[in-house]
Amino acid sequence: MINRWKQFWNDESGIGVVELILILVVLIMLIVIFREQITNIVSSAFEQINKSASDVNSVISIKKK
Repeated sequence: MINRWKQFWNDESGIGVVELILILVVLIMLIVIFREQITNIVSSAFEQINKSASDVNSVISIKKK
């Protein structure tokens, strides 16, 4: 019985799963904490993309036959 407990204590096969779960928890916490800043950055990026797309669309003209 003692050997079985020692084997269980020394078994590290599940460590990878625990590490992944902890990393995901930390990432989710960071997203929740910095949600407003992330939203502002993404909104700003899409506004710049839309502005640039409008500029490109106004320059391009399609010729009809």
